[in-house]
Amino acid sequence: MPVDETLATYSDWLYRSALAVYFFAMAFYLVEQAFTRAPRKAEALVGAGAPITGLTDEPEQREVSRPERFGRMGAALTVLGALLHLGSLVMRGLSAGRAPWGNMYEYMSLLCLAAVVAWIVLMAKFPIRRLGAFVLVPIWVLLFLGGTVLYAESAPVQPALRSYWLVIHVSVISISSGILLIPGIASILYLLKDGRDDRLPKLPSADVLDRMAYRTTVLAFPLFTAGIICGAIWAEAAWGRFWGWDPKETVAFVSWVVYAAYLHARATAGWRGRGAAWINVGGFALNVFNLFFINLVTSGLHSYAGL
Repeated sequence: MPVDETLATYSDWLYRSALAVYFFAMAFYLVEQAFTRAPRKAEALVGAGAPITGLTDEPEQREVSRPERFGRMGAALTVLGALLHLGSLVMRGLSAGRAPWGNMYEYMSLLCLAAVVAWIVLMAKFPIRRLGAFVLVPIWVLLFLGGTVLYAESAPVQPALRSYWLVIHVSVISISSGILLIPGIASILYLLKDGRDDRLPKLPSADVLDRMAYRTTVLAFPLFTAGIICGAIWAEAAWGRFWGWDPKETVAFVSWVVYAAYLHARATAGWRGRGAAWINVGGFALNVFNLFFINLVTSGLHSYAGL
């Protein structure tokens, strides 16, 4: 099927527009983080205890401060960027007549979109909007690398990928991996925050960060598990075996074990807290290692997912 160059161009424009919008969103989050006063201890305890329904962690009847307005604009821009980002993926898929995750550029784009959507949902559940810069900076860097170093022109996929399992397996794995970036960042911040309320007063409480990381992992882990199972089924259909300890398969299995250990540790007395957070950070590190080193450096049966 020939590539529709017009739609491919629109896809690139939307991608760059989303990148620009995310950049301004980061700037607004940084303004809120930098200029919002640290809450008094009593206020912090109240704000950490319960989820919220909107994008702000303060009562609506109180006058909104100028830093909070910047934070709200950052949240609105994040939603706008996600819509532009989604449009770029849709246009890329329509231009090539296939699922838009057949190479590393597209895979990275879908993964980052999943992370952004997860962040938007979490902002509606927890008083964490001021963490926006911490979350968007790594996502923006990944998108920038995807749009420059890893960029690939819209084209049909190679024969090895012409399967309905491309739609199922790669989408589930990339979405779950993108969501798992968020609890990794939350656990890193938890380790920085835990027991240091006086040094990092503007971050949400350690309890909020811990619950945020746990609940997001609980959501993403079944998706990640389903993605691995679908990959094994596809491998059997394509290569005649379910599992062959290919580098990417090996790292995926190790990551699955680490995240399973985190969920178990999080529910186990004695491991809950810093011990569980360190395990989750290990899963985050494996996720990043898999994304870059395994996809771009090592050779194996999954090497077609490279540039």
